[in-house]
Amino acid sequence: MDDTADTDRDTYIGDSASADVCRAVGGRVRELRVGLGMTMARFAEEASISLGMLSKIEHAQTAPSLNTLVNLARAANVPVTALFRGLDEEHDLVLTRADEGNEIIHEGSSPTRVYRDLGSLRGPHRHIEAVMITLADDGQQFPLYQHEGIEFLHVIEGSMEYGYGSSTYKLHPGDTMQIHGEVAHGPVAMLQTPVRFLSIKVYPAVDG
Repeated sequence: MDDTADTDRDTYIGDSASADVCRAVGGRVRELRVGLGMTMARFAEEASISLGMLSKIEHAQTAPSLNTLVNLARAANVPVTALFRGLDEEHDLVLTRADEGNEIIHEGSSPTRVYRDLGSLRGPHRHIEAVMITLADDGQQFPLYQHEGIEFLHVIEGSMEYGYGSSTYKLHPGDTMQIHGEVAHGPVAMLQTPVRFLSIKVYPAVDG
């Protein structure tokens, strides 16, 4: 057996990111091996590494080198990238706790009109924009908005008249609306303040 890979020095797991990668790769290697119905000894032989090295990899106790990853992928008959499947999914998550989120400053923002961004997933394009909006009646006119995609509204507290095109709708706690963003829309009047509602914009898919 060729144990060249076992002598690699790239085995130090020094931070949480490295540990996460090792866990993802180890779990994926074990999943592929079991799916092929191979024992650890047989799979290690096919990958030209020792049984001890395979055990360390599957238990996330070592960071395999590129050479070892290539051997593992060859033994499993998958591309090297398949060994990392699941890693991004485990981290592609946005958790915003109650009373957290970044305040958005734009047209209409004021101490009595607070727009709080609830976060978004990583990527070059934003597909969903979730904002918690809190409004008080300050006697000033509210601006109307237009944007691409669809918007979903859910009233949590208070009551208001909401404009959509040439029509207005009274919204109370628990009410929801789904609207086309291209049509001018926005709060028209406060009926019971403060008004707090969730706005979720879903933008069209962007090619590339």
